Amino acid sequence: MIFFAELVTPNVSISAILPELVVALAGIAAMVYDSFVPDQRRVTAGISLAGLVAATIILGTMWSADVPASAFGGMIAHDNLRLGFSFVFLLVTALTILISTVWIENENVPAGEFHALLMFATFGMMLMASGNDLVVMFLGLETLSIATYVMAGFRKTDLKSNEASMKYFILGSFASAFLLYGMALIYGATGTTNITEIASKIADPNFPALLLIGAAMKIIGFGFKAATVPFHVWTPDVYEGAPSPVTGFMAAGPKAAAFASFLRVFVIGFPLVAGAQAAGYLHDTWLTALSVIAILTMTVGNAAAILQNNIKRMLAYSSIAHAGYAMVGFLGAGAASNAADRDAAIASVAFYMLAYAITNLGAFGIVTLLGQKNDRRAEFEDYNGIGFRSPALAFTLSLFMLSLLGIPLTAGFMGKVLVFRPALEAGNTLLTIVVVAAVLNTAVSAYYYLRLIVVMFFRERTTEWAQPRIPAGMTAALVIAVIGVLYFGIFSSGIIERFSRSMPASRVVSKR
Repeated sequence: MIFFAELVTPNVSISAILPELVVALAGIAAMVYDSFVPDQRRVTAGISLAGLVAATIILGTMWSADVPASAFGGMIAHDNLRLGFSFVFLLVTALTILISTVWIENENVPAGEFHALLMFATFGMMLMASGNDLVVMFLGLETLSIATYVMAGFRKTDLKSNEASMKYFILGSFASAFLLYGMALIYGATGTTNITEIASKIADPNFPALLLIGAAMKIIGFGFKAATVPFHVWTPDVYEGAPSPVTGFMAAGPKAAAFASFLRVFVIGFPLVAGAQAAGYLHDTWLTALSVIAILTMTVGNAAAILQNNIKRMLAYSSIAHAGYAMVGFLGAGAASNAADRDAAIASVAFYMLAYAITNLGAFGIVTLLGQKNDRRAEFEDYNGIGFRSPALAFTLSLFMLSLLGIPLTAGFMGKVLVFRPALEAGNTLLTIVVVAAVLNTAVSAYYYLRLIVVMFFRERTTEWAQPRIPAGMTAALVIAVIGVLYFGIFSSGIIERFSRSMPASRVVSKR
């Protein structure tokens, strides 16, 4: 009787994870339908898109609804970090489904399996963003990872695709091991895996050194998913070998999910990077280490991208550089002197990932369209003179390149302005140096982005060119991407205000 008297009813709220449940159920529905009717490609795509739309609507209602700040015993957080990044994930998946229509048709791959894997990967990303417990984050990471391992090798007869999948799996397993071991060390140091409880337990500056080792291992794991230097070595080969729609998805979705978890753990939860008055010198130490990682990530990514002749590899190294730019916003949040500045910096990272996702997926959509079967046309010379053969596609791709570069009136420009500003306003000399390095790297990146534009409009084509057929799904994806690039480049204040309103510090993490 005493035992039963001590039992506490768990804080289970299905409404708190309803968007994630809808996405998972849509993936299951697509998989089951494909098992019975395997040839109905459009149906599984429709099921998946319907699930994404439903999840987006639910997220929209949850933004202002009276939903508990946490659920499932504090393991799930309900805050704007989770809502903002989840919106990015849903948009990334929807665009991936639309741009993959050409690839599915050209290569005759099992559409139902692909759509189901996409939905399960999205479920994993959303779980990473909503997890307020290291165990939940790890479960989300593994769900995402397993799905992307399979999608990277989805072209079973292509040796490059097989190689990409195997490399991603092996190196991803090492990264998962670092995350798991780091989590175990943190649990050993604090006695809990809940981020809120960890933050309260380590407010005392005399926390065990075991915690620092665990935190370093977490940085390695998150750095792998975000493709930051020196944990980026898998990126070029995997991005080149994977099918173009999958590459676009991996460059946008998992990277955003890694930053969402990174922010929650190290900016909101741990006083090792942000708000580390209790840790004293550790704050400066960790800020310095992450600043070095940010500078190296930007520099190595841009320097390597200049040398590439394959467009997919160029975009792969470009994604590494963009991870470095996002790190600048992360550092701005870490150096913030108050909660409002920190929340604004977190919102800037979310917006940057949104802008990058739209632009990058639009670019990969055109690469998919022009690449034909097995991505045969992926070299720079394959794009010679297409500006006069397919002017609409060439101008659209040019717009995406300019946005990735950060030209004004594009989403990329506003994204960089927003992530650079918190670092400058922090008044930290080191972060000022990081911003200067970021600006210089942006200037360097102009070479390879403008190189593609020059190739399309100022090089003569010597081989035959057949105007590609653009399916309705691809057309919709490109139109959405173009509108997004221009709209977020001009009218960004609304989404930024939404992302920064009622950020996690005031709703989830207890005061220290």
